[in-house]
Amino acid sequence: MRRRDEGTRIREQDASRATGETMLRIAAVSSLAAIALIAGCRQDMHNEPKMIPQRGSAMFPDHRSARPQVVGTIARGQLLEDSYFYTGVVQGPNGYRQEQDLMPFPVTMEVLRRGQERFNIYCTPCHSRVGNGLGEIVYRGYKPAGNLHDQVRMAQPVSHYFYVMTHGYGAMPDYSTQLTPADRWAVAAYIRALQLSQEANIKDVPAGVQVQSLKDIAAANNLPASYAQPWTLPDTYVQGYAHPAGQGTPGMAPANRADPTISIPFSKPASAGQKTAPAAK
Repeated sequence: MRRRDEGTRIREQDASRATGETMLRIAAVSSLAAIALIAGCRQDMHNEPKMIPQRGSAMFPDHRSARPQVVGTIARGQLLEDSYFYTGVVQGPNGYRQEQDLMPFPVTMEVLRRGQERFNIYCTPCHSRVGNGLGEIVYRGYKPAGNLHDQVRMAQPVSHYFYVMTHGYGAMPDYSTQLTPADRWAVAAYIRALQLSQEANIKDVPAGVQVQSLKDIAAANNLPASYAQPWTLPDTYVQGYAHPAGQGTPGMAPANRADPTISIPFSKPASAGQKTAPAAK
């Protein structure tokens, strides 16, 4: 029994010694790896040699980090050769900027679909999907937005919508960040399509095409009778009266008509002979 206990003790000592040696090896390898890692991370990685805008630099004689543009050159993407495409205005004979009822590129169905998509994303919260100015914000306590089907908006040239989207108007902010110039033009073209949809008559329908009334469409789709009726302003809308000048620029936006008795989107058509944008092909 004594011999067996002694053998067990010797084996336990050998196992403990082997475990200790293994731990020492692991610690040594870890230490070497840490030393190698620390030695590889020099201070140069913290002080990366880069030029920070508006900071000085000892690299150039003028001590400026940003290099001035070379005279007679144009940066990539800044040619802007077609000024009307990027501004929506031309210089008139009197020197003032003038809007034009002209698209800078052909209006195709693809352009109109793109304009519809962008309009539904960015414009409908205020102007609604039909463009009558009764978007969801009116039901949240804001005053009505511009009705794109009234006499004033119908008479405005198509580039006016591009200019407003670029610079904003009254309480409306600009959307130059959200919409590229091509998308702004596409939305302007789609606004013209919306206006046509609300002002069209039977003469505008191609031969052989059957036209259904909204009442028939509502009945066929089990929609309420109010679906085919003019929109009315909700009780939560804000009267479009003039605001005190002290409220700032948004408060000084042109007042909109806010009479609940107005039938929207039905309004007086534009004057005869009005110019229109090129028709979609």
